[in-house]
Amino acid sequence: MILEEKEKEILLGLARKAIGESLDPPAGSLPRVSPASPALERKCGAFVSLYVNDKLRGCIGTFSEEVGMCENVRQMAISAATADSRFDPILPEELDKLSIEISILTPRTRIYDISDIEIGKHGIFMIQGMNRGTLLPQVADSQNWDVYQLLGNCSKYKAGLGWDGWKTAELYTYEAIVFRSPPPC
Repeated sequence: MILEEKEKEILLGLARKAIGESLDPPAGSLPRVSPASPALERKCGAFVSLYVNDKLRGCIGTFSEEVGMCENVRQMAISAATADSRFDPILPEELDKLSIEISILTPRTRIYDISDIEIGKHGIFMIQGMNRGTLLPQVADSQNWDVYQLLGNCSKYKAGLGWDGWKTAELYTYEAIVFRSPPPC
């Protein structure tokens, strides 16, 4: 999957507009989006991470391929700004300090051997019963984790399975196209 720079700009603009309108809504409900290119109509998962002054303030995503890329980005941007229970909601006065990172996801691939995981290329998704968790590809890279640290952290802190819970969970990898708005001035 490839996105042109113009398409990335459109998605970043869409996310920023959706966040702004969710914090200061116009009359009526938020409008649905009309993709500007066929690539943006593709049905795929997306994560939106929000940073204020370079500090993470929200990260919400979905693997759902029920709606198109634009709609998933719009919904995840609003959720990251207003509904990530780990952080206080973004305030209107923080919008000019807000940096947005979008991760467009490829479909997940089931793996049976952890040697199939490439740090910096693959995100991990694990599931065991009702427990599930994921870490985006850029997380392990930014933390200088090896595969075992990626799996342990995802298992313990995201899936709630304990450090070694990944050993009995179903494991999936995926890739992401990751892009970020320029730092605020």
